[in-house]
Amino acid sequence: MKNLHDWLLAHHIELNDFTLIQRAFIHSSYLNENPNEDFEDNQRLEFIGDAVLQLWSAKYLYDRKPALTEGQMTKMRASLVNEASLCNMAIVLGLNQFLRLGQGEIRENGTEKASIVADMFESFLGALYLDSGFEPIDSLLKSIIDQIELSEKHQNDDYKTRLQEFVQADDKRSIEYILVSESGPSHERRFEMAVYIDKMMFGKGYGNSKKRAEQAAAKVALEKLVR
Repeated sequence: MKNLHDWLLAHHIELNDFTLIQRAFIHSSYLNENPNEDFEDNQRLEFIGDAVLQLWSAKYLYDRKPALTEGQMTKMRASLVNEASLCNMAIVLGLNQFLRLGQGEIRENGTEKASIVADMFESFLGALYLDSGFEPIDSLLKSIIDQIELSEKHQNDDYKTRLQEFVQADDKRSIEYILVSESGPSHERRFEMAVYIDKMMFGKGYGNSKKRAEQAAAKVALEKLVR
């Protein structure tokens, strides 16, 4: 696809604010190398997109036939919205080709790096929701969902869901993830997350995204609890 305009036309998406959609593809590394550009990076849109995706996936799974149990929906949603699946969706749609990255990320093949592509996809959904509401998101995701595996392929690596199921067998217990530290340049961020169960820290984890660090922390906590 030559450009984003052509992509939107091919997918029958009409926009009110094209600039908003463009922002979804601007990685922080691009702005760090182009400080005079009058743009904002995609991190705030990612926050909106994450919430939109959670709602869409919950509704999609709720409507599946035959009806799924709450436990089944929880596991399948975790598989659907994890980093690997989001990256896969974006690449299937061809959206990763429109990423605007710094030269360092370009040299490291950032357009196929799961953490960058998944975050961009959430940002794109956030921008699309703010511009046009839920309908185009629903149509777009349903058009590719059959190409995205919803089996248990990724579930063994979803330590957050496994920890939640283990702990919340007693519904009075709570789980909270807290950012401990964030370091490194924009193209090589390092996050440290801690997981608290009933206000007590059970583990810390590290990763190049908050989501990966949370998974690492959940893995540590789960191993402690199982022991």
